[in-house]
Amino acid sequence: MVSDNKKTKFLIKGGHPLNGSVKISGAKNSATKLIVASMLTFEACSFGNSPNKLSELNVTSELCRLLGSDVKIKNDNFTIQTETIKSNRIPFEYGNVNRISILFAGPLLNRCGEALIPIPGGCKIGSRPVNFHIEGLKKLGCNVEISDNFYHLKCDRLKGNNIHLEYPSVGATENILIASTLAKGRTIIFNAAIEPEIMDLIKFLQKMGAIIEISTDRKITIEGVDKLYGSPHTVISDRNQAVSFAVAGLASKGDVFVESAVQDDLITFLNAVRRVGGKFEVKENGIRFYYDGPFKPIAVETNVHPGFMTDWQQPLVVLLTQAEGISIVHETVYEKRFGYVSELKKMGAEIELYNTCLGGLTCRFANMEYYHSAVIKGPTPLKGEEIIVPDLRAGMSYLIAGLVAKGDTLINGINYIDRGYENIDEKLKGLGADITRTN
Repeated sequence: MVSDNKKTKFLIKGGHPLNGSVKISGAKNSATKLIVASMLTFEACSFGNSPNKLSELNVTSELCRLLGSDVKIKNDNFTIQTETIKSNRIPFEYGNVNRISILFAGPLLNRCGEALIPIPGGCKIGSRPVNFHIEGLKKLGCNVEISDNFYHLKCDRLKGNNIHLEYPSVGATENILIASTLAKGRTIIFNAAIEPEIMDLIKFLQKMGAIIEISTDRKITIEGVDKLYGSPHTVISDRNQAVSFAVAGLASKGDVFVESAVQDDLITFLNAVRRVGGKFEVKENGIRFYYDGPFKPIAVETNVHPGFMTDWQQPLVVLLTQAEGISIVHETVYEKRFGYVSELKKMGAEIELYNTCLGGLTCRFANMEYYHSAVIKGPTPLKGEEIIVPDLRAGMSYLIAGLVAKGDTLINGINYIDRGYENIDEKLKGLGADITRTN
């Protein structure tokens, strides 16, 4: 858990450039899915570079234990063995903690033939429906009923099928991948997500004995096998953390080396950094980001990988408040991703939201009432305020804004931030930030 989980606020005294080196941890968006996938086998699996201090990892390990897993955690190593599934029901209270519960469908269906899973909640960034998950499971032969806010899933044995995703959903792709590895026959996912975290999951499943082919046209083919085996695996580095520390260093006009940042996973972001006038230097064990003159305005559209990631736009917007001119950000992934902007405006940011597609893409939110485009005017001096975190990535953008702002910024709801960033306050202190946890 976090260093002091009784303290629910961050107090930041801004105006100090960040300088130094910071090591990012393993990706929680990968580690949690790998842990769930390990339950497909009764043999032991182990994960290195696991972000074990994150609250989201704690929730996932608690769920695994409740279902029958033996979990051992030491430093950044996570070992799990699920010899027997003791329960096929995920408690209701876990449904609104995060969205990981729906991914347990595959292991429970393959090993028990039945699963009771609460309808999931999560960050308030849009509807994030799980209909793609459910329709995919139905295509694999699963019977689905809804009762008392639970999905009741049942099957004799999952059977391979062709599944066309209306949208390349990361979660749905992961769910179908996990479920279909032990299904009878062949499963083909069309319009699949191909994010680095998906590739990490595929590599782990292949180590376990799965047969998975990846085509260039977002097509993933899974040949079901009868058994999977335990395997060790190293979790990939967290690209969202890399971007967060990179922007924090740039926006504060500092010089930060992000250890373990991987260029392959950040190419689109690095292009945006270059366009905005930020500087970076790719090294063997990470990437250095540093300020070297005024920032320029740019236009950015979020998209599925390999496009500009939706989780990167919040910190980027803070950086663009310091650029000299008018910038545009068009969000095409989540319809309510700009819910955090009102707090930035309290701090002095000049940002206007529009319900039109301001960019080259006409996205799925066109002609709808969602405010999914932002126009940012800069440079604007930010001032410290008391603000409330609505979701994980917004929370990190508030931290960056607080570091840039003059005066004191008090951030409420830091439990969201602790879900995705291990010891974030200590890491920022190591870069020279004046940040403390408080009540």
